Amino acid sequence: MTSLAQAIRTFQSNGTSREEFLALVDRALSHESSREDATTARLIAVLHEEQARTPLPSDMFAAVRKRIEHASLASYGAVSDETRMQTFAADFGKAAASGSSPSSASRDFVMPQNDQTKEVGDTLNGRFVLEECLGIGGMGTVYKALDLRKLEASDRRPYIAIKVLNLQFRGNPKSLIALQREAKKAQALGHRNIVTVYDFDRDGPVVYLTMEYLAGQPLSRVLRAPDFKGMDYDRALPIFRGMANALAYAHERGFVHCDFKPANVFLTDTNEIKVIDFGIARVFQRPEEESDATVFDPGSLGAMTPTYASVEMLEHREPDPRDDVYALGCTTYELLTGRHPFDRVPANQARSAGSRPVRPAGLGARQWRALRMALSFDRETRMPSVARFLAEFDVSARSPTWRRPVMAVSAAALAAAAAGVYYYAAAHRDVKTEQAAVKPEVIPEVIPEVKPDTKPVQPLAVPTLAAISPVLASVPCAALAASLQGSSLSVQGFVDRAYGVQKLRDTLSRVAGVSSVEMHVQDVDADKCAVLAAVAPNYSANHTASLQTKDRVTQLTEGQPLVVDIKSPPYETWINIDYFQLDGSVVHLLPNTRAKDNQAPPDYTASIGQSGDWIVGKPFGAEMIVMLATPAPLFDTPRPDSEARADYLRALGARLHELELKYGRDKIAVDLVQIDTHARKH
Repeated sequence: MTSLAQAIRTFQSNGTSREEFLALVDRALSHESSREDATTARLIAVLHEEQARTPLPSDMFAAVRKRIEHASLASYGAVSDETRMQTFAADFGKAAASGSSPSSASRDFVMPQNDQTKEVGDTLNGRFVLEECLGIGGMGTVYKALDLRKLEASDRRPYIAIKVLNLQFRGNPKSLIALQREAKKAQALGHRNIVTVYDFDRDGPVVYLTMEYLAGQPLSRVLRAPDFKGMDYDRALPIFRGMANALAYAHERGFVHCDFKPANVFLTDTNEIKVIDFGIARVFQRPEEESDATVFDPGSLGAMTPTYASVEMLEHREPDPRDDVYALGCTTYELLTGRHPFDRVPANQARSAGSRPVRPAGLGARQWRALRMALSFDRETRMPSVARFLAEFDVSARSPTWRRPVMAVSAAALAAAAAGVYYYAAAHRDVKTEQAAVKPEVIPEVIPEVKPDTKPVQPLAVPTLAAISPVLASVPCAALAASLQGSSLSVQGFVDRAYGVQKLRDTLSRVAGVSSVEMHVQDVDADKCAVLAAVAPNYSANHTASLQTKDRVTQLTEGQPLVVDIKSPPYETWINIDYFQLDGSVVHLLPNTRAKDNQAPPDYTASIGQSGDWIVGKPFGAEMIVMLATPAPLFDTPRPDSEARADYLRALGARLHELELKYGRDKIAVDLVQIDTHARKH
């Protein structure tokens, strides 16, 4: 009898009609169901393996996938509740409460009353119109969708991506519970190289995820192109960096991807790298309070791809970041050579056969050593982390200077975030942030004229920042930064109106050696003192970040948009922008629930708010905007978009202290701008 693989190959080689092919598939599935190892996961794996060899048209692939799911559901209906429950839930580990009977456990499993699916042209929840099928993965089908709500609001980017989950996921509430939990956690992975997951919802029996829409193609399409024979190291490196940055970021937050492969890497039209399908990622560092959470095994429902799965994943062992290291190694090898390191044979079989990868032509010794370690079949001898893999494989990772980002970000990509900006992730996180080079002040030598019959003249006193800094720190309710050029002192910042700019000038003029004082200091009201006190030490120590309103206009009228221009310090940072309002609250402009990606490369410039995200309104008066650039994320968990100023400043002070102890005060850059808002004149 014909197997599923044979049916697909027959269609590919003989060019039979659609009807004949699907009839052949039905016969093959009927035959496959009689095998002892007949599982949906295996059949879907076969389908993906054949798709990798010679791709079927998208509509044909979807039709075969749907038939596999229908055949699977039909077979489940023919067995007892106990068997059905065991088939679906046993791999979840916690499917039924301890001590419950099979019958009570089986009542948790509710088969859908129909096998309703969604196709191009359908609408989800009266809001999302499915316009185009973008691809089909292990969990479901991805569509380009028009968000009618965005369209009504004249949003310039009304499209999103929607992943409609397949029937097998929808049929098991245990998988939905697990998936919903993991999808919520995936929403916290705000990184430039990770696709943004917006929400998890359902429309009747149809369950779906909404995500950012990406224009481009999956890496798998590049690798499967008939003429693709591999990339040289320099061309492959930016793609490798993007993939590695995404995985390293997820691992730092306790996530393992569990299904990393070329099909889950997306190359956008703007040359960005995005890792997708983090919705099924496993948490490998689960907090104690979540110890009773449903455990989701991605392999149990066909969400694992054997070709890129480690031996440990194939053995259903607990997830580990080194599983992703193996998958990244396979993908990188394929990127360099155009072929899988073990000819697409699963790792356990390749190990049994004694397979060894061949060194890619032209790859340096250090890079080959790193890649070979990543491809180890044994976790204990495998490259210990993605961050280490990146450091060993990237020839520039050990460079003593920061490098400009390789990937270009288009204006369209900048508009994708609610705040209007995307950031590029730097090479890796395990390398400690380098100390910014400070050129020594060049002080001209003072040679006094000495008359023969007089005593030597004492050299003039030379002012230093070390002498000036304590003076600035002693000024109450102020944030001040100083610079010297010879004996000329320049000061910028903010000072309490009650103290006054003139008094500050007089105080600084009395510092030994200061010949002149240039002031760029603004008066502020007393309500700004708490904000200035929180950031003043860092503002004085590091003023390499820049924040200003568009065209430097600080007088804004009701109804005007607030747009700010920023520049990051000359090293990798996380950017935070806070708006302190007169009513005692603070609004977090970046990051926030809609714009989570706030990582910036060295010397990066961007305009934020150009799409009209923030409009001037009541209350009116003098308000403060603060930019913080930190060497690590300012907070581990998202804060509410708006909160009480006192609560935020309390948390901010504690966190800045932690960062200073770890990285040094001079690695936290601060800039501020004060704006005056006014009611519209009628």
